[in-house]
Amino acid sequence: MDIASAKVIGAGICMIALLGVGIGLGTIFSSFINSIARNPSARDKIFNIGMIGFAATEMVAIFAIIIALIILFT
Repeated sequence: MDIASAKVIGAGICMIALLGVGIGLGTIFSSFINSIARNPSARDKIFNIGMIGFAATEMVAIFAIIIALIILFT
């Protein structure tokens, strides 16, 4: 197996993390919408927590992309 093909396979394996990110974002925002629909007056408190969860979940995606790029271009 060539080194280039191993790099591509490794970068592809890193992208599996994006599946978890997609599932996590769907769960976060479905819970966010559901909670606001049940109690609209709590929107301000829930919004901040939802955005922190969104940022933490997106951080995993950014790390996965950075690691994949490091694997590909080193």
